[in-house]
Amino acid sequence: MSKFYEKTSSDWLYRAILELKNMEECRQFLDDLCTVSERKALEQRMQVAMLLDQGLIYSEILERTGASSATISRVNRCLQYGANGYRTIIQRLKEQEKETGNE
Repeated sequence: MSKFYEKTSSDWLYRAILELKNMEECRQFLDDLCTVSERKALEQRMQVAMLLDQGLIYSEILERTGASSATISRVNRCLQYGANGYRTIIQRLKEQEKETGNE
């Protein structure tokens, strides 16, 4: 077998994500990769993270997103004690909004 295929499955996933060029490619990739419910769960978690970052409380987030308190708590725990993935992306999204004037 070619060395090309000797990467781990996580390597392939992360490399694939890094190769996406725009939102449409990302949407198409996630449509193929995930079930509808998996994609919706990822979208909901990101929305919860954004709302937590804005300082909203659990009840407001639950009302806006329909996310369970367990999901909100998990995302909050990741924001506070996680690997900084949410924080990195949220900061970059904020910077993009400032640059494009869509605050």
